Amino acid sequence: MFKKLMQSVDRLLGRGVIDEELYDELEEALLASDTNINDVGEILTELRKAVRDEKITEPEAMKSRLKQAISDRFKQGEWCKLSESPTTPTVYLFVGVNGVGKTTSIAKLALRLSKQGKKVLLAAGDTFRAAAIEQLEIWAGRTGAEIVRAQPGADSAAVIFDAIQAAKARGFDYVLADTAGRQHSKGTLMLELEKISKVLEKGLGRKTDEVLLVLDANTGQNAIRQAEEFIRVAGVTGLILTKLDGTARGGALIGVHQRFKVPIKLIGVGEKAEDLMDFIPEDFAARLFD
Repeated sequence: MFKKLMQSVDRLLGRGVIDEELYDELEEALLASDTNINDVGEILTELRKAVRDEKITEPEAMKSRLKQAISDRFKQGEWCKLSESPTTPTVYLFVGVNGVGKTTSIAKLALRLSKQGKKVLLAAGDTFRAAAIEQLEIWAGRTGAEIVRAQPGADSAAVIFDAIQAAKARGFDYVLADTAGRQHSKGTLMLELEKISKVLEKGLGRKTDEVLLVLDANTGQNAIRQAEEFIRVAGVTGLILTKLDGTARGGALIGVHQRFKVPIKLIGVGEKAEDLMDFIPEDFAARLFD
């Protein structure tokens, strides 16, 4: 993760000297990873204070404090865990723009839950693309989940509503609902998402357990603009950050979390099923330098 940031920090600390030039170069490295300028300032202020108060002179000790300063940006406690309903089914609605990895994230989570012995039902709510329905059907077969689908062009909200009713009738533990990828700037599509949220709530008789916004870490600061609109329209409760295995721009997720105070629930760090991981701030910061 953040390979360029990691390499830059190792190179800078390799000089063995903690001086103003080092702080300037660390600032440039953090900004280059697309970390918001305000967050960069707070991270470096905290780092300076630690170096001064703890009389840090060794590069490795400074790296350790930098890890802590980054993980402190994400302190979340228990609320970073996926919510579960006391009555079945627990329902997660996945939203986001095209190509961010919604369907893949659904598949990985379905496999995880199936391995835990849970009955999982997938709702093929992306009815705009026949390929999306087929892809989810393939994943259902691979993960041991079942699927509710309709013909391409069908009403997405109706498909998800039917999935909830089927889950109630047949004793499923989870419903994972896909939606069509939509640009946050397209008003009509965003209104449809608002409709889906309302229909889903009606079918459940309560609020959706999680509305998960999937963001591609490679989008950098554009992730903030996406998050702003989806949070406003869809009542987003958690974030999934994908493609963190190769990006140099993942610093933007610090800004997303700091600005909206929406917890990061899961991160995708590769193509394998087990590469969808719970987001733990300390582990995340440690990975920056592993």
